[in-house]
Amino acid sequence: MRFVFNGRVQIFGLHWLDFSIIVIYLVGMLALGKWASRRTKSESDFYMAGRKLGKFYQFFLNFGASTNADQAVAVSREIYRQGIGGMWIQYLVLFLTPFYWFTTAFMRRSRLITLGDYYAERFKSKFLGAAFAVFTLVMAFIGGGVSYMVAGKTIQALTPKPVEIYTAAERQSVEMFQEYQELKKSLDAGLTPDQKARYDELNDRNKHGELHAFISYTDPIVVYLIFAFVVSLYTVMGGFIAAAWTDVVQGFLIVVFSVMLIPLGLARIGGFAGLHARVPDFMFNIFGSVTTSEYAWYTILAMILSNLVSIIASAPMMQTAGSAKNEMTARFGMIMGMYFKRFLMIFWALTGLLAVGLFGGKLDDPDLIWGVMTRELLFPSAIGLMLVGILAANMSTLSANAVSYGALFIRNIYQPLAPGKSERHYLALGKIALALTLAGGVGTALFVGNLLYLFQYFISLPAVFGASIWLGFIWRRLTKWAVIIQIFVCFTIMAVIPNVFQIWNGARTAAAFLKETKPKTVMITTGALKEDVDAGRAGRLGQKIRRPYVIEPAAVFYEKVARINPDDPRSPKIGIGRFNAEIWVTSWFGIDFENFTKAQLMAVRFFFDALFPFVLLFLISFLTRPAPKPDLNRFFGRIHTSVQPTPEEDERAVQDAYDDPDKFKERKIWPRSNWEIMKPGKWDVIGFGGSWLLVGVIILLLWIMVSIR
Repeated sequence: MRFVFNGRVQIFGLHWLDFSIIVIYLVGMLALGKWASRRTKSESDFYMAGRKLGKFYQFFLNFGASTNADQAVAVSREIYRQGIGGMWIQYLVLFLTPFYWFTTAFMRRSRLITLGDYYAERFKSKFLGAAFAVFTLVMAFIGGGVSYMVAGKTIQALTPKPVEIYTAAERQSVEMFQEYQELKKSLDAGLTPDQKARYDELNDRNKHGELHAFISYTDPIVVYLIFAFVVSLYTVMGGFIAAAWTDVVQGFLIVVFSVMLIPLGLARIGGFAGLHARVPDFMFNIFGSVTTSEYAWYTILAMILSNLVSIIASAPMMQTAGSAKNEMTARFGMIMGMYFKRFLMIFWALTGLLAVGLFGGKLDDPDLIWGVMTRELLFPSAIGLMLVGILAANMSTLSANAVSYGALFIRNIYQPLAPGKSERHYLALGKIALALTLAGGVGTALFVGNLLYLFQYFISLPAVFGASIWLGFIWRRLTKWAVIIQIFVCFTIMAVIPNVFQIWNGARTAAAFLKETKPKTVMITTGALKEDVDAGRAGRLGQKIRRPYVIEPAAVFYEKVARINPDDPRSPKIGIGRFNAEIWVTSWFGIDFENFTKAQLMAVRFFFDALFPFVLLFLISFLTRPAPKPDLNRFFGRIHTSVQPTPEEDERAVQDAYDDPDKFKERKIWPRSNWEIMKPGKWDVIGFGGSWLLVGVIILLLWIMVSIR
């Protein structure tokens, strides 16, 4: 479809230059996929790139596979809402990165293809392998949905309708949003009773998604379908080799999209001095204020622990580590790729602060920030390059992940049910499963409209399986039945109940579940902004002033609580969004959560997700029968054997570990216990210690960024 507005040629709402750049990029990715298909001749080639990738490809593979545009959008949207402390929705992974030095070694030394294979080997349970595969495929729908949503919402922001062609309903929606924002600005100073009633009505409408900052031409489903088709096609053709090759190109484009908004944004706002003049001081607090932020230090700690449990349950880790030609290549590729991503996240954080200064209060949906900034700051061709960068960031992750999902389906679900088929048969069905997984993400993107909601799932839900993977690698006493019971109980609490109660009206309208925290007005000390000087509250920019800050009620059990009918102040209320079953279970012990803050509620939820699975695993393991000793000896013998330079040498080393199960006994920290934790070697100390030094460097750079004036 072709449009002409004001003499400017547009195609699908984009300038023809931008549209052309996107087409060239997509054709290039398909060509790389076709080229890679010539190197893909076996199941090992398709799923593991033949276990031959060197450090160059490992760096870009790990960087690309772990870096999504949706992560950048999530960082900027939370900073837009919360200030710099909101970055911890993603930046908490900084403190987890050193642990990848060990998890990567576990994955490479296991010499398996999928994490489902881990359950089949460690616990001799095909059921657990299949359960992990099913769980991961469902999570894949969520992950795909996030990627599609970012691309769709960015293009929506770049293709706004002119106001003059709004429908009556669209015009009313935008006008009510503008009125809502004006009232919200006056909230701290106080509203008249009539204004407060109108604000409450508009606030409820906003929670129901009825208010919009603008209306777009773009139908997101078209973006989702094209996106899914292209990724499916080049990945099906070339498998993991295609993912590695395309990640090199996409890695450079990710850097471009991460930094290109910043120079123009700083120029527009008046540099760092102008940024501090428009953004309140508390929004530059790196670790968040326990008063004004949802991400206080204890919330961040809880999220870190929950994510630490979860990271090892990431299915693609087995593919990325397993594709390396040796163990050290896998470790260095993982660590350096991850830390380069952490470095780029500093630029994402600065973009979020610029969004606060430039567009604070002007957007109904914080997920649109990246697209709005692109539209307002960039020019034709640069906009196309930005869109290509966003597509590259998401495609690099989707392609690598999709290969692991295909492997999981074939090896841990289909093959146990239909053994004895040819490799060609299994590979063909794996490609179909890969494509269907990518298509499933489209459904998620249409069903869920909030990126933060999906990201909070990613932080905690994989802990359902992550706890048993961590313990399974280091503790012999962990039993199959302990894992089965723990997974069932935790999945019920963390996934089943939240989703059932989200759609069950009986729960959504139950008075006990509609509790909210108590509203508070606190006085904060902050530097005066330009608006404070203009209003006479301060004599100069940056002058310390005391001002009221209203902490609005937060839902205790649901994501939001709003009136069913926003027009009627007597309308009963209803719960909206995820039901926090973790807080509900904790409330059984008599805790009154109405006196908690939003930050404290989040901390309780994530501490529960991190620790409760381990409590169950330890208790039930001591009550159930351990695995046979010969099976455990074979598994841990392989895990403790370093990967050798050639396949022949590696096979001999593993066989030697099988023949002499006590050869590693004296290298253990506790030789006569059930703990399989080895004494650290030279490279363990260098890698782990050096990783923590890099954590300090990244935090120092972040501090410098927020301190520049």
